[in-house]
Amino acid sequence: MTPMLDLTGLRSVRPSEYAARFAFGGAVSVATTLVARAYGPLVGGLFLAFPSIFPASITLVKQHDGRAKALDDARGARIGGAGMVAFAIVVWAGSGRCSPFLVLACGLATWALVSVGLWISRYGREPQPAERHR
Repeated sequence: MTPMLDLTGLRSVRPSEYAARFAFGGAVSVATTLVARAYGPLVGGLFLAFPSIFPASITLVKQHDGRAKALDDARGARIGGAGMVAFAIVVWAGSGRCSPFLVLACGLATWALVSVGLWISRYGREPQPAERHR
């Protein structure tokens, strides 16, 4: 499985589907703000890691492209989410200890290393015979 960019699907998306993604993302952002105000920035920050448009997007991908494509997107989101957790840990640990630029640069590097490393370890090799039919 090789990651690739395919923009042809953009033509098949109706404006109402873009609106649904936008509205769902906005609702998750508002909910995160309310959690942060009620329970503080530490708890609110945990909710910021939630990919706000993922649930709406995965539903639309399944509708347009089928279950297999939706599963591929979910796998990618899982790997990206692990990278986001690593990013958050680095930023949390480095905040207040050195320059914000350095903290963000280290967080970005960590996110990239974890995400790419997980992808390579899981999908960057030829599938074994037992994995071909999963």
